[in-house]
Amino acid sequence: MKGENNNPLTSFSKLFNAQLHFFNVLSYFLLFGCGLSLGVILSFLLKNFSLDLHITQLSLTTRSVSALTPPPPPQSFNPATETSYVGHFGLTEFLKPPNVMHDMDDKELLWRASMAPRIPQYPFERVPKVAFLFLTKGPVILAPLWEKFFKGHEGMYSIYVHSNPSFNLSEPKGSVFYDRRIPSKEVKWGNVNMIEAERRLLANALLDFSNQRFVLLSESCIPLFNFSTVYSYLINSSKSFVESYDLDGPVGRGRYSRRMSPQVTLDQWRKGAQWFEMDRDLAIEVVSDQIYFPMFQKYCNGACYADEHYLPTFVTTKFGEKNSNRTLTWVDWSKGGPHPAKFIRTEVTIGFLERLRSSSQCQYNGNTTKICHLFARKFSPDALYRLLKFAPKVMQFHE
Repeated sequence: MKGENNNPLTSFSKLFNAQLHFFNVLSYFLLFGCGLSLGVILSFLLKNFSLDLHITQLSLTTRSVSALTPPPPPQSFNPATETSYVGHFGLTEFLKPPNVMHDMDDKELLWRASMAPRIPQYPFERVPKVAFLFLTKGPVILAPLWEKFFKGHEGMYSIYVHSNPSFNLSEPKGSVFYDRRIPSKEVKWGNVNMIEAERRLLANALLDFSNQRFVLLSESCIPLFNFSTVYSYLINSSKSFVESYDLDGPVGRGRYSRRMSPQVTLDQWRKGAQWFEMDRDLAIEVVSDQIYFPMFQKYCNGACYADEHYLPTFVTTKFGEKNSNRTLTWVDWSKGGPHPAKFIRTEVTIGFLERLRSSSQCQYNGNTTKICHLFARKFSPDALYRLLKFAPKVMQFHE
């Protein structure tokens, strides 16, 4: 029995069978691991292939739809509105002037007013208008007279009023001056800010494409003729009316500052009345001036009154051939002093008004005429009663 248990062949056979069994188990594990790895790799590859195929199909579908559907039009930016709604905007909307009381500052206003069409022919029916620019401290004190002057001529004129910002009273709703005040700044007599106010008035009036002629007036001005005569005289004139002359002495050339050179020279220096009338082309040049006006802002102060020198100098230097070198506003300087004579109630008579209308001779469109002044100043508020009384007869206003 002992001999059988110690047989070397038997022991070797058992050992060999045990090792063979171990290798079989190990092989099974290796095969399982390889199969598992292969399955994971194949699964990953199949997923990527499916995703790529889906993306390719989606891309082809999108391209097909894009080829059939035209792209949407680009959205234009409209600075005038903060909404995304784009409505109809034609020539009528473009030509409509903004409200006289707007939010533009002077820089924005002058920039917009300086724009001018390069094509002279208007593509629409246009009635040229005269813009009446009132530079006042407060209300237009002779407004009832002007109401009679404008009555019945709607659509042929525009009114703009620049008054002191501290003036808060409003005009009656039925008045031609109602809601006609522009954004204003304080103006001091003899100061360059008076020219700034004039440019502000011109710029606001230029926003209306129908305004063709522009006349500056004060609260103490009156018309000397009826509206039809004034309108025809201005609309048909071939020149503007800015008084300009060369004057020696302390109140003429003596006010010139050499610091203005070379933009403004002494030979170019002119003097004239503040009260102008001009056509649209010249008005655009005035609000667009960035060479001459800055010189007056810097150096025309103190005893230099910019309102008496800027426009006469600028217009004569740049556009002298288009200017008549005279003013349409009659003023009496015979009493001397820094201010013209002021007429009170007792001085207003039919004879006085008749003399203002026809006591001079001048050139108009190359012909001699006795109609040289269309307006006059300075009239006090107490003169209004007599002006209203005589206006229908002398000036031929409508009753």
